[in-house]
Amino acid sequence: MKRVDSYLSSLGYCTRSEARKFLKMNSVFINENRVFNPSLKAKHNEISVNDEKLDSEKITILMNKPSNVICSHNDSGKLIYSLLPQRYQNRNPKISTIGRLDIDTTGAILLTDDGELNHKLTSPKKDVKKIYEVTLQNPLKGDEKEIFESGTVVLNGEDKPLKPAKLKVINDNLVHLEIVEGKYHQVKRMFAYTKNRVIKLHRLEFSDFRVDDLKEGEFRVIEYKS
Repeated sequence: MKRVDSYLSSLGYCTRSEARKFLKMNSVFINENRVFNPSLKAKHNEISVNDEKLDSEKITILMNKPSNVICSHNDSGKLIYSLLPQRYQNRNPKISTIGRLDIDTTGAILLTDDGELNHKLTSPKKDVKKIYEVTLQNPLKGDEKEIFESGTVVLNGEDKPLKPAKLKVINDNLVHLEIVEGKYHQVKRMFAYTKNRVIKLHRLEFSDFRVDDLKEGEFRVIEYKS
């Protein structure tokens, strides 16, 4: 059990110093009893705010990232976290993206304040699947599928070959690429290796989560099961 003000502050509803005022302005209940004293203790599942259950103590979000949004807490420009409700932005520990997408890349990205989950899904040992829709400046030469699946591609600046990747050709300038790594600018660098250039990049899927039903900038809270 924890104090009510501890829950409210860690989950972003208000600061601890604002808790007493928050309890006056909002309907906060422990089971059937309205709460006005922030020092009362309760279990997480016993508390409700304005007739809704308290937000989960750990949260994971699936978002369809729009272009021109930055996956960072500190950069100048529009940050991905600004697309979340203020309450989520105020959580402690902070919500962070699981990996990153470039500023001009759109599509599926997970955000969480679960440090263990973040580490798990970014660990090179886990081979987390990522599928990208890639629009190319130049038509395919025809040998890209064989090259990427060979497991012999060594990107510029790297000393180890990439793990095999799967390539599905949609047309001469559009492909779906499945990778299990997350190296810096990896997809763009892979096609640079074949003397081509990526002009549009959209992540269709991350760890079996797709954003087909989400418009750019939309998100939903999910439950991640390993």
